[in-house]
Amino acid sequence: METLGVALGNRSYPIHIGRGLLERPELYRPYLGGGSAAIVTNEVVAPLYLRRVREALKGARVTEIVVGDGEQTKRWEVLESVFDALLAARCGRDTLLVALGGGVVGDLAGFAAAVYQRGIPFLQVPTTLLAQVDSSVGGKTAINHARGKNMIGAFHQPLAVISDVATLETLPDRELRAGLAEVVKHALALDLPFVEWLEANMPKLLRRDHESLVRGIKRCCELKARIVAADEREAGVRALLNFGHTFGHAIEAGAGYGAWLHGEAIAAGMVMAAQLSKNLGLIGDSEVSRVSGLLGRAGLPTRGPALAPERLMELMAGDKKAARGKLRFVVLEALGRAALRGVDDERVRQAIVAAAQ
Repeated sequence: METLGVALGNRSYPIHIGRGLLERPELYRPYLGGGSAAIVTNEVVAPLYLRRVREALKGARVTEIVVGDGEQTKRWEVLESVFDALLAARCGRDTLLVALGGGVVGDLAGFAAAVYQRGIPFLQVPTTLLAQVDSSVGGKTAINHARGKNMIGAFHQPLAVISDVATLETLPDRELRAGLAEVVKHALALDLPFVEWLEANMPKLLRRDHESLVRGIKRCCELKARIVAADEREAGVRALLNFGHTFGHAIEAGAGYGAWLHGEAIAAGMVMAAQLSKNLGLIGDSEVSRVSGLLGRAGLPTRGPALAPERLMELMAGDKKAARGKLRFVVLEALGRAALRGVDDERVRQAIVAAAQ
């Protein structure tokens, strides 16, 4: 097991990465002070892993809450059903909530933990690559709104993250590739040597080579932990972790949530962001080709859906990174070095058009 930490003072917490971690009681026991736990998972993950986690919580009074699968689960009605189950089980403020699943479950359950009885403790137990490298770390929790993704949420840090890479063995190939998009994002935004390592090792990751997966997950978590420790609430450098996301969130909304997986939309969004970086004179054709080439080798889309540039621009208008009414984009000053820039609409439109060619 590899363990690293997110340094947030008295709210610091460990990230555990390895095989066979789900059923290790010692990873859960320190957080069961109240003797009560609630596991929030979904209908796909529950038959695979719910029993193992419940057994690891042996001795605690455990409530099981199973929600539907997919991005459409991140909505008010489902959140209400989680609250209903917690209240029916008489879960108090000392109940430990365990988020068992991918990014959707982590976001939904984390937001429930943030606001139930003004906040209860929770653990992230991510079962997808995307969640293990990104969404389980950093305390971002949210549900979607018809006008935008993750618009209703809160920052609420977990007590720990338990990433069992054995869960990736049951992950569908499409979901694995979607997770690799976030791995590539970390590298492109923050770490050139990691970009080079991914270019050399992408076939191993696609084959689910254990050693390569642990190394890739650990490096992503190291990069994200460093950023979160410096800027927990995304007032500055943490926004760099959103490389490709302004475009990608618009793609998700425009195509209809669930039609494109989050990682697929972010992959296409990163190509658009790279093209925008080129339009701003920051990088050249060779860097744009390396971005699209790496994503292509991961089996990810490098072009968005058939949406008019004007429609994507409309969907991006409400992005959370807007400042004083003007959109800001994470762009590349070089591979492995991202920056946040205000960009005029015409440059953005040109990037969307160029990325579609």
